[in-house]
Amino acid sequence: MWCIVGTLPDQDFALCPAGLEDDSTVADGLLRLPDGQRVPVQRGTAALAATAMLACGALGVAPPRLLLAGDSGSGAGSRAIYAWLEQNLGSIAPAGLTFHYLFPDLDWHNRVLMAVQALAVRPRMVADAGFMYVAKMSGYADAYDLFTPDLGELAFLADEKAPHPFYTRGFLLAREGDVTPLLRRAIGHGNCPKNMLIKGAKDYIVTDGSITATVEAPSVAAMECIGGTGDLVTGLATAFLCAGACMNEACTAAASMARLLAQHCAPNPGTQIGELIAKLPEALHEARAKWRGGLASISAR
Repeated sequence: MWCIVGTLPDQDFALCPAGLEDDSTVADGLLRLPDGQRVPVQRGTAALAATAMLACGALGVAPPRLLLAGDSGSGAGSRAIYAWLEQNLGSIAPAGLTFHYLFPDLDWHNRVLMAVQALAVRPRMVADAGFMYVAKMSGYADAYDLFTPDLGELAFLADEKAPHPFYTRGFLLAREGDVTPLLRRAIGHGNCPKNMLIKGAKDYIVTDGSITATVEAPSVAAMECIGGTGDLVTGLATAFLCAGACMNEACTAAASMARLLAQHCAPNPGTQIGELIAKLPEALHEARAKWRGGLASISAR
């Protein structure tokens, strides 16, 4: 079982371990949880989760389970998730974990990481958004298998002193031409794992500390204006990992599929991420029919 862990910007949404007990579904723009709760598929953890679930369905593999809580910024929902994981990771024994936005609490992060390290079989671990921030701050970034930063977040990872992307020092620029020096600096300070999917106008696939591939086509300019596209890419990477892909091919396929989805949907700047995600199954089937390798080989496993 793969598990997606994160918060929703709704302080009235209580911790929902029911998402780990049975499959959730996506329909009519809503993430439908086993306990009957409904969550709009907008940007953030809901978008990541819906993407991974729909992609897994199209690939014919078991979808990830969900551990969600509401947190509008106080950190209470995040701490409820941290505490639940510390107590219950051993009983669910996940094959993989994708952590999304959780309030960056250093003590709780380390307690959860210790619980992960105590498991008989270590799960693969992906971190994005707030959890990636706290993983870097903890000094244990190399305990993870994959980070999925954008260019600004890469600059944050490269800044050994910044506790949050807002405080990244100005001399660490975040432009396309700066990717290689920023990557070297982040690795040199131990602030990232050896595998990353760096999201931007051009996507960079980092494997074992080196850039092994770039993906830049097709390019749909409107995607730069749509919130949640980074969540989409991380959700796709999670789905391909669920399907048994190695890290390099999962990241390359995720970056490529997000672009193919954009081409398929022809969005405008006002398009919402939920509209794109809803069309993911048909776009993924279309892509698989055209590709002899890549997505086709992943989904055949």
